[in-house]
Amino acid sequence: MTATDRSEKLIQAAAQAAADKLAHDIVAYDVSDVLSITDAFLLASAPNDRQVKSIVDEIEERLLKELGAKPVRREGDRDARWVLLDYVDIVVHVQHSEERVFYALERLWKDCPEMELPADAVATRGKADEHARAQEAADGRDGELS
Repeated sequence: MTATDRSEKLIQAAAQAAADKLAHDIVAYDVSDVLSITDAFLLASAPNDRQVKSIVDEIEERLLKELGAKPVRREGDRDARWVLLDYVDIVVHVQHSEERVFYALERLWKDCPEMELPADAVATRGKADEHARAQEAADGRDGELS
């Protein structure tokens, strides 16, 4: 079994929405062969809580506007460290970068096929590492004495 056409459309729209809000490391997995509760997972991350919320809001708005889809469940809003949007056909995980590293969902689903994503979403791969290096460099300069 593979993800349905509806699931693929939802993943494409959600991935583009996340990329438009500058999410990092967007990836989608077709989990339909191993899970009966959903067809696909979309993973994305951001370096701060405010951006996590912004990405989640954009995904919700875009899927409603373009595909008439509303999540049946939304979890994690309060802390905005890991927000889950359950659309039944797909589940979207938007995580703070620290949670993304700690929980490493990619390891759990590495045997599932990756789904094709829009070019903007693919271009986000490695952005979390770039951001972390830039932040470390900025933090190092802040502590230096002139």
